[in-house]
Amino acid sequence: MDPQHSAQDVLRCTLCKTEVALMYCNVCNTHLCKNCVVIHFSDKSKVHTVVSIEQFLSTLSYSKCTIHPAKQCELHCTQCDIAICISCISSGQHIGHKAVDVIEDFEAKKEVLKKDLQEIEKSLFPKYEEAATNIQIQKADQRKNSQKLTTELKKHGEALHKEIDNIIQSKQTEIDVMDSKHQAVLDKQEDAINNTINEMKQVIQDLKRLLDTSDVSIVSKYQSRIKEFRKLPSKLNICLPNFQPVKINREQLLKQFGSFSPLSMETEEQGYTLPSPGAEFSPPLRPLLDVPQLITELDTEYEYLYGVSCLSDEEIWTRGDDKSLKLYNLNGELVKSVQTKSGNMPQDISVTRSGGLLYTDFYDRYINLVSGTQIQTLIPLQGWKPRGVCCTFSGDLLVIIDSDDGKQSKVVRYSGSTEKQSIQWDDQGKPLYTSGDFKYLSENKDFDICVADYKACAVVVVSAAGKLRFRYTGPPSTTRVSFYSVDTDSQSNILTSDFGNNRIHIIDQDGHFLRYIDNCGLQFPWGLCVDSRDNLIVSENVTGKLKKIQYYK
Repeated sequence: MDPQHSAQDVLRCTLCKTEVALMYCNVCNTHLCKNCVVIHFSDKSKVHTVVSIEQFLSTLSYSKCTIHPAKQCELHCTQCDIAICISCISSGQHIGHKAVDVIEDFEAKKEVLKKDLQEIEKSLFPKYEEAATNIQIQKADQRKNSQKLTTELKKHGEALHKEIDNIIQSKQTEIDVMDSKHQAVLDKQEDAINNTINEMKQVIQDLKRLLDTSDVSIVSKYQSRIKEFRKLPSKLNICLPNFQPVKINREQLLKQFGSFSPLSMETEEQGYTLPSPGAEFSPPLRPLLDVPQLITELDTEYEYLYGVSCLSDEEIWTRGDDKSLKLYNLNGELVKSVQTKSGNMPQDISVTRSGGLLYTDFYDRYINLVSGTQIQTLIPLQGWKPRGVCCTFSGDLLVIIDSDDGKQSKVVRYSGSTEKQSIQWDDQGKPLYTSGDFKYLSENKDFDICVADYKACAVVVVSAAGKLRFRYTGPPSTTRVSFYSVDTDSQSNILTSDFGNNRIHIIDQDGHFLRYIDNCGLQFPWGLCVDSRDNLIVSENVTGKLKKIQYYK
């Protein structure tokens, strides 16, 4: 059998499945009959290269049979999964096995190759790239966290040394006071004794003169002081103080000094496909409260209150409807107030990992850093205006910006003032974010970037590599949402404020709705931040109130 001609008996048209294939498209790897060639060329998405089936077959290279070297392998045994020749069939080695034309197997394997290539290019390879990016981010986090721990350790050590120095100085003062009192008592008694000694010396001289005189009148005037001198000076019994140091207990000292939370590393097996709608997902490690509890409520001086950012568990930076940035403690006391550099109302705020305060100036096109009483311009923008800003776990800055013409919007990652990454389009080349209007963002623990897009009525979540993971628009049958702010917690859950419906949505890291926070008397919630204990701080826009809410057990 001549493989270049006999194969025509078994090669059928890929499109109609019935007619004998006379042509072959090298671009699409498709067999075509005479009638289907025209149909195939109607697909204008590709430039097709169609050749005769003889020309296609002449380009194929057939393997030699390993058992019968003089023969070409024209068949493929499906049971043994090997190429065989006609002599292999006649020898009886493959009795009962299904043998197909080697070209048919060749085409089937080509289809498998195409599917594998597509899956690797579109699904697997991007995931591995994303995993590699995450490793680099985690390495940067590790380095920065190590530097932070060292700085905090030295700072605490200095504070402890200072406290010990203060204690030593206090104890030294006690010694000085005791010395002063002791010295005063001794000096007083010494003066009294010395005075008496001097008097006694004078009396001794007087007595000796009287003994030597013969003058009766002088001797008769003598008054004895012996009774006075017989009263000896009182003896001063002093118990000198001792220092009784407490034995240094190194273990106790270590406890009092402080400790590191344990390093936690877990290997999580993951697939490369997103969960299908309605698929089950793992419950959070910490259970949510059935009814969230209002812990603290306090008034601010703003007529309209917007954004909040946690400096600590007790102090909250705020921004409102004027040019001021105000730091409040949870007793409602104003700790600090700073005026923006330009006098414009800040668009958004975020606390850095070192405790500085970032704010965006939409109209001046600046991203500024407040450190102490100084304001430093970190990033000047040209042609773009900044809206939301957040500091990442690695210390980078994420900023969402709008073009000056109001037609484009994107997320930009900065390291210092250097742009590292720009996120603007999805895989179909469509904008990820709407242009114009309010947009705020936060980074999740899995390094996803979460954007509350008010105009789109959605929370848009992309991976660290900028790939769209999901859009959250509220649970089914919900009323129209108006998402203003977004933050994440230690469980990688995402919280977003639904301004118009007076509630907070909690969703998991894959976009599944978990619950609302719609009690605690919430009125027009705008800004959100989650403290280190997973308590939620909410700013109420119209009332100007700050509310601290516990939502985990």
